[in-house]
Order: sequence, then C-alpha cells, then structure tokens
Amino acid sequence: MSERTLTRELPNPGWGPLSALPGNPLMWVLILSEMLVFSAFFALYAAERVGATALFDASQRQLDPLVGGLNTLVLLTSGLCVALAVEAVSADRIRRARQWLGVSMALGVLFGVIKGIEYGGKFAAGITPETNAFFGFYYGLTAFHFAHVLFGLALLALVTWRTSTENVETAAAFWHMVDLIWILLYPLLYLLR
Repeated sequence: MSERTLTRELPNPGWGPLSALPGNPLMWVLILSEMLVFSAFFALYAAERVGATALFDASQRQLDPLVGGLNTLVLLTSGLCVALAVEAVSADRIRRARQWLGVSMALGVLFGVIKGIEYGGKFAAGITPETNAFFGFYYGLTAFHFAHVLFGLALLALVTWRTSTENVETAAAFWHMVDLIWILLYPLLYLLR
C-alpha cells in the first residue's frame, strides 16, 4: 500500500500522530493540554495530602461516597449515550444520534444538579473552600471539572444542531475526557485514604 493511499484513509491526514484520531485534531490538542493541567493539580493534591494525611482523611469522611458514586454512574451513562450517538451518526441515523445526544445532555445536567445539591449541603454545614486544604482542593478540583462539564454540554448542544460525523466525534472526545477526569477525581476525593 502506498503512502498516498494510506494518507487518504486517515481521518485527519497531515496531523502526524493525531492523524488517526476521530474528530477534529485541534480538540485532541485541547484534551491533551487539559489532561496536563489536571495532572498538575493531582500532583499538587498528592503532595499536600502527604504533608497533612490526618487532616485530609478526617475531611474526606465528611463527603458522601454514595453521592459521588451516583454522580459517577450518571456521568458514565452519559458517556455511553455519547458513544451511541457516534455509532448512530456513523450509520447515517441523524435523528437517533440527536436523541442520544439529548439523553446525554440531560444526564450531564443531572450531574450538575447532584453536584449543586452536594455543594449546598456542604455550605449549609459551614464547609467552604477556606475550611482547610482538603476542602480547598475539593471545591477547586470539582468546580474546575464542572466548568468542563458546562463546556461539554455546550459542545453537545452545538453538535446536536450541526450534526455530522466529525462534529459528533469531536464533542464525544471531549465528553469522554470529562468522564475520565471524574473517574480519577471520584476515588481521589471520596474514597482513597
């Protein structure tokens, strides 16, 4: 097979290692840069935790792992719906793809509602970002993640309106990054002691 034939088969020829990835390669650049930012926050969290293990453990016990687990289930189900939307749009089933995107967005909103209720309960109990280092990280990391959820919801709404295989794949890539970050945040903040 010639290089020219191989180049035509790649979804994004001319993008080097990003050429074989689905969706727009610029989204992958954004995803990689966001993963680096979150990695830096995770490393800082780990370093702070080592220096104040007892404080972090005691503070962590004030979080409800069932609420975090419910949000994990909601977000992962939303990710499944996005994957089903990609499958549908690839099969030229635009209406079905839009339906899956709608379900995914509804679940993304539910994630936000659950997180808002959780924040409200913490604030009502007098627990704020200034309470201690753990809660500074808790609010900072989850709020930063939630900003990504909001951006992802906007992307999903946009591709529901402008539905094409490339657009849906591009938004799906970002939404799966949001899932991945939460899968790392949930045990880090709620479970690991």
